[in-house]
Amino acid sequence: MRKTFSISRQPGFTVIAMTCFVLLYLPIILLVVYSFNSGRSIAIWEGFSWRWYVSAWENDQVQQATVRSLVIALWASAISTSVAVLAALATTRTRKFKGQAAVFAMINQPLMVPEIVTATALLIFFAMIKVATGYTGLAYLIIAHSAFCIPFAYLPIRARLTGMDLSLEQAAADLYATPFQVFRRITLPQLWPGILAGAMLAFVISLDDVVITEFVKSAGQDTLPTYMLGQLRRVVTPEVNAISTVLLGISVTFVIAFTVLSEIKK
Repeated sequence: MRKTFSISRQPGFTVIAMTCFVLLYLPIILLVVYSFNSGRSIAIWEGFSWRWYVSAWENDQVQQATVRSLVIALWASAISTSVAVLAALATTRTRKFKGQAAVFAMINQPLMVPEIVTATALLIFFAMIKVATGYTGLAYLIIAHSAFCIPFAYLPIRARLTGMDLSLEQAAADLYATPFQVFRRITLPQLWPGILAGAMLAFVISLDDVVITEFVKSAGQDTLPTYMLGQLRRVVTPEVNAISTVLLGISVTFVIAFTVLSEIKK
């Protein structure tokens, strides 16, 4: 009897897979380990210490960059999730229409276009506005992050809506509920895991973004990732490892929560 093909049983597959995992995760493990190094070296272990976490905590620049990153990420996740909910409702709770595929492609355009291209386009667009208005505040970064995060929030929300049973919404409409009442009492209670998952994913994407932030930000508007990039261009100390470890912990926490919420049964 002919055996079915299985890639996992091919010669050398295990070795290749293990090599890939080592190359992916060993640098991250080393980064976390050396964030607890008592010395200034990022390659020579000199003993365990919380020194660099304390140093990062007391660093005024790190504090300002952290607050700025959180403000931008919170606004961006709120705005992008709100837009994503409306877009998901418009593309799943209506009859099929001409150009629906084009609308879906436009919503997901930031996922398909290289981030450097989006960043360059935003730089040119916002530069024109800055020259015309003279305003150089954080609004540009919030708008840029919001636009970039919309597809990341849209996908889990749309997936949730696609899997929801329409019968309850149709029954509510038959009982003369207004569209808003149907949404508030029927759709939203079932949709909230998808909304939270999309918001958390958008928050993490915004918090970790470097390319768009580096292109759009004005002087004195460093976020935590761009601050770290600037430090790497000067002198590398385990303080950068400590900040990276904290960001890693936040990202992993949100990704785990995103996964759990995405798996909640309707």
